[in-house]
Amino acid sequence: MSFQDKTLTCRDCGQQFTFTAGEQEFYASKGLANEPGRCPDCRAIRRGARGGASASASGGTRQMYDVICSNCGQQTQVPFQPSSGRPVYCSDCFSRQPGRSYR
Repeated sequence: MSFQDKTLTCRDCGQQFTFTAGEQEFYASKGLANEPGRCPDCRAIRRGARGGASASASGGTRQMYDVICSNCGQQTQVPFQPSSGRPVYCSDCFSRQPGRSYR
Protein backbone atom coordinates (compact mmCIF):
# COMPACT_ATOMS: atom_id res chain seq x y z
CA MET A 1 0.00 0.00 0.00
CA SER A 2 1.33 3.43 -0.91
CA PHE A 3 1.03 6.29 1.56
CA GLN A 4 1.24 10.02 0.88
CA ASP A 5 1.64 12.88 3.34
CA LYS A 6 -1.69 14.35 4.50
CA THR A 7 -2.47 17.70 6.07
CA LEU A 8 -4.74 17.38 9.10
CA THR A 9 -6.20 19.93 11.51
CA CYS A 10 -5.66 19.55 15.26
CA ARG A 11 -8.90 19.28 17.23
CA ASP A 12 -7.37 21.06 20.24
CA CYS A 13 -5.42 24.02 18.85
CA GLY A 14 -6.83 24.21 15.31
CA GLN A 15 -3.37 24.27 13.71
CA GLN A 16 -2.64 22.21 10.63
CA PHE A 17 -0.03 19.47 10.84
CA THR A 18 1.38 16.87 8.49
CA PHE A 19 0.52 13.20 8.95
CA THR A 20 3.54 11.83 7.08
CA ALA A 21 3.61 8.73 4.91
CA GLY A 22 6.00 7.16 7.44
CA GLU A 23 3.60 7.83 10.31
CA GLN A 24 0.72 6.40 8.27
CA GLU A 25 2.75 3.27 7.59
CA PHE A 26 3.53 2.95 11.32
CA TYR A 27 -0.15 3.36 12.23
CA ALA A 28 -1.10 0.69 9.67
CA SER A 29 1.57 -1.72 10.98
CA LYS A 30 0.10 -1.37 14.50
CA GLY A 31 -3.45 -1.95 13.21
CA LEU A 32 -4.55 1.61 14.01
CA ALA A 33 -7.37 2.63 11.68
CA ASN A 34 -7.99 6.23 12.82
CA GLU A 35 -5.86 9.22 11.89
CA PRO A 36 -4.48 11.29 14.78
CA GLY A 37 -6.84 14.08 15.85
CA ARG A 38 -4.16 16.14 17.60
CA CYS A 39 -0.91 17.68 16.40
CA PRO A 40 2.34 16.31 17.90
CA ASP A 41 2.59 19.25 20.36
CA CYS A 42 -0.96 18.76 21.67
CA ARG A 43 -0.41 14.99 21.89
CA ALA A 44 2.72 15.60 24.00
CA ILE A 45 0.83 18.02 26.27
CA ARG A 46 -2.00 15.51 26.68
CA ARG A 47 0.43 12.68 27.50
CA GLY A 48 2.16 14.89 30.08
CA ALA A 49 -1.15 15.82 31.69
CA ARG A 50 -2.12 12.21 32.28
CA GLY A 51 1.27 11.08 33.54
CA GLY A 52 2.95 9.93 30.33
CA ALA A 53 3.89 6.36 29.64
CA SER A 54 5.11 5.72 33.17
CA ALA A 55 5.78 7.74 36.27
CA SER A 56 9.53 7.11 36.21
CA ALA A 57 9.87 8.01 32.52
CA SER A 58 8.07 11.34 33.02
CA GLY A 59 10.02 12.26 36.15
CA GLY A 60 7.14 11.57 38.56
CA THR A 61 7.42 9.66 41.80
CA ARG A 62 6.38 6.08 42.30
CA GLN A 63 4.46 4.63 45.21
CA MET A 64 6.95 2.60 47.24
CA TYR A 65 6.11 -0.01 49.88
CA ASP A 66 8.18 -0.78 52.99
CA VAL A 67 9.01 -4.49 53.32
CA ILE A 68 11.41 -6.80 55.11
CA CYS A 69 13.63 -8.87 52.81
CA SER A 70 12.65 -12.53 53.01
CA ASN A 71 16.30 -13.58 52.71
CA CYS A 72 18.44 -11.24 54.82
CA GLY A 73 15.82 -9.52 57.01
CA GLN A 74 16.89 -6.03 55.94
CA GLN A 75 14.20 -3.35 55.64
CA THR A 76 13.83 -2.13 52.06
CA GLN A 77 11.31 -0.62 49.68
CA VAL A 78 9.75 -2.09 46.57
CA PRO A 79 7.63 -0.44 43.81
CA PHE A 80 4.74 -2.92 44.18
CA GLN A 81 2.39 -3.98 46.93
CA PRO A 82 3.55 -7.42 48.05
CA SER A 83 1.14 -10.36 48.00
CA SER A 84 0.84 -12.36 51.18
CA GLY A 85 2.64 -15.66 51.12
CA ARG A 86 5.15 -14.61 48.44
CA PRO A 87 8.78 -13.80 49.28
CA VAL A 88 10.02 -10.26 48.72
CA TYR A 89 13.73 -9.51 48.42
CA CYS A 90 15.94 -6.44 48.69
CA SER A 91 17.71 -5.57 45.44
CA ASP A 92 20.95 -7.33 46.52
CA CYS A 93 19.22 -10.60 47.43
CA PHE A 94 16.97 -10.43 44.38
CA SER A 95 19.98 -10.12 42.06
CA ARG A 96 21.51 -13.25 43.66
CA GLN A 97 18.43 -15.37 43.01
CA PRO A 98 19.13 -18.09 40.41
CA GLY A 99 17.76 -17.25 36.98
CA ARG A 100 16.90 -13.67 37.93
CA SER A 101 18.49 -10.32 37.28
CA TYR A 102 17.58 -6.96 38.68
CA ARG A 103 18.32 -4.97 35.52
